[in-house]
Amino acid sequence: MRSIDLSTVTWRKSSYSNQDGGECIEIADSHPARVPVRDSKDPHGPALVFPAVAWASFVTAVKGGNWS
Repeated sequence: MRSIDLSTVTWRKSSYSNQDGGECIEIADSHPARVPVRDSKDPHGPALVFPAVAWASFVTAVKGGNWS
């Protein structure tokens, strides 16, 4: 997979983030086929990029309690 430029994307924190903003992830919505994910405590660190279909399956499983 080719690398994507994430230098201009807008990141958003998880709605489950705690009040001080730590202990959470951020995602960027600007790539329809891929979902970049990063650690909110390390905004200049690496980002993982998942296929959108795989990310949607992961989110559905977590919401349903099927993540173990």
